[in-house]
Amino acid sequence: MKFVIITHVIHIQDENQYLGYGPYVSEMNIWLKYVDEVKIVGSLIKKTPTVIDIAYKHQKIDFVSVPSFSFTSLKNNLISIFKLPVIFWRIFGAMKDADHIHLRCPGNIGLVGCIAQIFFPNKIKTAKYAGNWDPKSKQPWTYKLQKWILSNTFLTRNMQVLVYGNWENQSKNIKPFFTATYSESEKETFQKTGFEETIEFVFVGSLVAGKNPIYAIKLVKQLIKKEQNVVLNLYGEGIERSVLEQYIQENQLSKNIILHGNQDKETIKKAYQKSHFVLLPSKSEGWPKAVAEAMFWGCVPVATKVSCVPFMLDNGDRGVLLNMDLDKDVVDMEEILMNEAAFFNKSKSATAWSQKYTTDVFESEIKKLLEK
Repeated sequence: MKFVIITHVIHIQDENQYLGYGPYVSEMNIWLKYVDEVKIVGSLIKKTPTVIDIAYKHQKIDFVSVPSFSFTSLKNNLISIFKLPVIFWRIFGAMKDADHIHLRCPGNIGLVGCIAQIFFPNKIKTAKYAGNWDPKSKQPWTYKLQKWILSNTFLTRNMQVLVYGNWENQSKNIKPFFTATYSESEKETFQKTGFEETIEFVFVGSLVAGKNPIYAIKLVKQLIKKEQNVVLNLYGEGIERSVLEQYIQENQLSKNIILHGNQDKETIKKAYQKSHFVLLPSKSEGWPKAVAEAMFWGCVPVATKVSCVPFMLDNGDRGVLLNMDLDKDVVDMEEILMNEAAFFNKSKSATAWSQKYTTDVFESEIKKLLEK
């Protein structure tokens, strides 16, 4: 099978290997176990790989480089107009030779892929929509256009669209799906510690406005003011780091709030295992990987009511849903910090739910998709 991936993920070439963002490549490596040839259409940059970049695992990879583009300013709009024909024809050419077309959405390259796939109605196709599929959510017009094309069974034929969450009134090609990080063999029976000593919070994600790490810090700051013995460890990098560092310094929070930067999978796993809560005050999500991973190790998620998060948290029975009103959210957190029994119940429920979504189950579902 000739398998073609159309993706917005930025790639790095290191000798004869192609590397990309770890969680995405780890997922794709499961798909690649069941294909003979791989062609990747995406952006390629010259950069030294970091701890969060990993390599595709396949013996026969052909990489088709396309320039990245955006519509964020008048200048970028004009530049993109000249880039688009080149990008379209490279994607079109890759699809022409494919036995199976796989789109990664949402993203600008994914948008071009959505349009190009219309010309191949008879080819077998899948699309992974890794963003928020909620029809009522506010999103950029490019995201809405991708969702409309993918849902339109006249334009998009012979395709299964994998989305996070189970939404009403969807077209027949929309398939609720999930993602996974840990295997069946990694399951452990363990008990979280109580609140006698330090209460550990963890934030895992990019330090960008969309992930809202400053809200996580402000929430913990209020708990500290109320004499709660809490610590927040943040893992990730991003353009907001300097703002967060300044806030931590100005508010004398350096003993309680620590920025660890990007770390490898094993370090993050240990952080989840020792933490009581995982914080995700994100403005938008698809399937929040950090929440699902943390729940696997018994962390109680404290997260916003976006995308499929209410489903993941069973509307609060497996976690705490943020109101994004600091005073209200502090009160909700104080309630659970005063009630260890409630915390342990949520922790056990979180673990039981998350451990149903292992890489073994994920691989089984992927295999079924590729056999169709």
